[in-house]
Amino acid sequence: MSKPLCSTGLRWLWLVVVVLIIDLGSKYLILQNFALGDTVSLFPSLNLHYARNYGAAFSFLADSGGWQRWFFAGIAIGICVILMVMMYRSKATQKLNNIAYALIIGGALGNLFDRLWHGFVVDMIDFYVGDWHFATFNLADTAICIGAALIVLEGFLPSKEKKAA
Repeated sequence: MSKPLCSTGLRWLWLVVVVLIIDLGSKYLILQNFALGDTVSLFPSLNLHYARNYGAAFSFLADSGGWQRWFFAGIAIGICVILMVMMYRSKATQKLNNIAYALIIGGALGNLFDRLWHGFVVDMIDFYVGDWHFATFNLADTAICIGAALIVLEGFLPSKEKKAA
């Protein structure tokens, strides 16, 4: 017998949509208003800088001839499916895990869209200190990192089952 979707972690899929709208909207604004390589200073140590990433994080495998586009697309799809199954199996009240999964799915889908539509991922956030620049990234990457951090954090929090024992 199946359970009502609202009682599962899938209740949090609205957050995936929010992440996608914000991520794809920000990328659209960059594509419409910046030429490749353009930079606008927002604050000291923070620029908007239009960059294309043909690889993964830190441009990993960016110069590999094109096969990496499909490889990373497959990984993103696989991760999204696994996390959605985990959300279905979890209770809607397990907020921290479900929020984390939704952030990761939203970020993965945002970058997947770029990878499939453009052939590259649009990056625009350039954080720097002095002459040192961190790898340029986007809001999807930020959502993925926050989601991963929440999963790690949840691992350190006492569970309700342990308290009851």
